[in-house]
Amino acid sequence: MAPTGTGTPAVRRVRVDPAGFPFATAFELPAAGLPRLTPEEWVRASYEDVPVALRELIRTGWAGVLGLRLGPRASPRHVVGWRRVEAGPRRIVLEARAPSLTLRNVVTLDDTRLLWATYARYERPAGRALWSLAAPVHHLAVPVLLTRAVRRMG
Repeated sequence: MAPTGTGTPAVRRVRVDPAGFPFATAFELPAAGLPRLTPEEWVRASYEDVPVALRELIRTGWAGVLGLRLGPRASPRHVVGWRRVEAGPRRIVLEARAPSLTLRNVVTLDDTRLLWATYARYERPAGRALWSLAAPVHHLAVPVLLTRAVRRMG
C-alpha cells in the first residue's frame, strides 16, 4: 500500500468473504498512522464530515436512486440513516433496505487495518440491476471518502 504522495496511506480494494450475500466488496487502509477513531466515527467522518452538497448527493443516491429506507439522522439507532445492527469498539454493522435490495456496511478495525466491506442482497430482480448501476459509483466513492476522512481527522 503506497502512500498517496501527501503522507496519507492509500485505500485499496481487497477481497472479502461474501458471508452469504451475492455481492461483496471491501476496501482497506493500513492501521499504522491512522487517527484513533471507532468504526462508527470512521463512518461519520466519511459521510457526515463532508460538504453539505456532497452529503445530500450521497443521501439522494441512497434514497432516491436505490430506494433505501433511511432512518432519522439524529436517531441513536441509526448512523447516517442506516440502521445500526451491531456496534462495538472494533466493529460496526449498518444496514439499509429497499424493496429490491438490502445493503450492509461493515467497518472493522484491528491492529493492522481498517476494513470497510459492503454487501448486497437482491430481494427482487430489480435489485441486481440497481446495484449494478450503483456499484461503480460506490467503488469510486468509498476510497475518496475514506481518504478525505483520514486527511481531515489526522
